[in-house]
Amino acid sequence: MLFRMKGRAVPVSLVALGCLLTFSSGDTQDPKTCCPTETCSLVKEIISIGEKLGTMLEKQGTMGDNLKLMESRLQTSEKEVEELKRLTGGQPKVAFSAALRESGSEETGPFTTNTPLQYKKIYSNIGSSYNPATGIFSATVKGMYFFRFTMMNNLKETPNSVGCLTKNGQRLVSVWDTSGTDAHDSGSNAVVIPLDVGDNVYVELQANRLIYDDTMNYNTFSGFLLFTM
Repeated sequence: MLFRMKGRAVPVSLVALGCLLTFSSGDTQDPKTCCPTETCSLVKEIISIGEKLGTMLEKQGTMGDNLKLMESRLQTSEKEVEELKRLTGGQPKVAFSAALRESGSEETGPFTTNTPLQYKKIYSNIGSSYNPATGIFSATVKGMYFFRFTMMNNLKETPNSVGCLTKNGQRLVSVWDTSGTDAHDSGSNAVVIPLDVGDNVYVELQANRLIYDDTMNYNTFSGFLLFTM
């Protein structure tokens, strides 16, 4: 029998094969006592290769198990996505509506700087894009949106109320009431605008202005996705 070692064929005697069996069975006998040095070196090399092959096979088995687990999770995720598409008709749903106060009655403002109004009373918030803690709507879907807000002036003899619908710091539309003697005026305005993912829309109370609200909910902010782009 021949084994190739370091570029040449080396005969392996039955004695050497006996050494191979001895090593593989865990015998601690000194290989020098049972076979020539070169042959025993070959036997050791064969045993080492066998051990490495065994380790590689174990790793392949583990990788196979992990691959099966990943395939199972992927199939589950695909089923969940398909179910979501079935429920939504394949289109994302984004809509919210909120009023300024949850309870009580008082004026809001004035502030020394333009300040986003925080509409706390949530009627709906599908998609969770509106944040009542900040008063800001953040787009998570690129598309065309509709927004509307209403505003009631302050309850003073001279009105002093200005609210602006704002996109990323840019004023879009406004409601004003800063003259006359009627203290019970209200108004509204609306826009249809395109938004990219991450765009922010909010209603901003202008500096040194104020508004009034109570449980009748005169000040509201609403919006929804018309279609994706």
